Amino acid sequence: MTEEVYLGIDTSCYTTSLFFMDREGHAAAETRRILKVKPGGCGLQQSEMLYQHTRNLPELMEEAARGHSFTVRGIGVSARPRPREDSYMPAFLAGLGFARSLAALYGIPLWQISHQENHLEAALWSANGPDADRFLFLHASGGTTDLLLAEKENAAYRLTEIGGSLDLHAGQFVDRVGVALGLGFPAGPALEQLAEQHTEIPEIPVSVHKTKVSLSGPCTWVLRAIEKAKPETEESPIAAANLAAGVQWGLAETFVRMIRNGAAEHHVKHVILAGGVCANRWIRNHIVEKLAKRGIRVWMPDNHYSGDNASGCAAYAQRQGEGQH
Repeated sequence: MTEEVYLGIDTSCYTTSLFFMDREGHAAAETRRILKVKPGGCGLQQSEMLYQHTRNLPELMEEAARGHSFTVRGIGVSARPRPREDSYMPAFLAGLGFARSLAALYGIPLWQISHQENHLEAALWSANGPDADRFLFLHASGGTTDLLLAEKENAAYRLTEIGGSLDLHAGQFVDRVGVALGLGFPAGPALEQLAEQHTEIPEIPVSVHKTKVSLSGPCTWVLRAIEKAKPETEESPIAAANLAAGVQWGLAETFVRMIRNGAAEHHVKHVILAGGVCANRWIRNHIVEKLAKRGIRVWMPDNHYSGDNASGCAAYAQRQGEGQH
């Protein structure tokens, strides 16, 4: 039986993703693959990202389509990092070229959005809300730590940056600490697992001014603490676990203060979280608990759809294709 679907494609800095969504907005199939980074490495060059995406896309398509008979009605693709004309990153050319080729071959619509909008759409689709015309959107990942005001415009959202990091991104903070602790890259899931063994949570420095934050100072503080704790770390994981828990606390507290200030300034009572860093359960719980005291409701996608994935591109294409507003 043929399934009518919309295809989402996202080729970010560290994940190749495909997602098929049916006409009713339900997941039909998905595949994703994290790009390979050599042990001890802290990232990839854009040329290496492009190479791996180019190899991954056909294999992921074969995997996703296996056992299905799809009729693709339209394609959504992440074409650039942010919804700005000057936003550009070569990694997204792999997905964009793949999407343009398919759209031209089959004569179907192609909708280009940014990677950031893909994260928002994925979160909205997974969390089923908020059902509000104005809300805050926190996007925290390896390449982004942005607080944005989302305002509904027909079948899309206009994003205005109202705050964020002045230096280091949240995911970079996590990865630098994780690698210093001997964890693999990217370090988010492993750092969260390590932090579960903590016996205490050190309150690391937090630097927040209204909706602008700095993470380089807190990161330097933790890296110095790791150097001091190295002899103990080799004998016992407790010191490392405590510092990992401290990183979680510092990021969560930074996000809370930034969101609280932004909500007051822009008179909104809803915030949606997305990005790999926001998949951390401890960070999520801390944000929800603290903001609830201020009457701010937090919307969160399923953890599976918080990090890089193509469901947002598919959801955007489905909404456009079905004429939903």
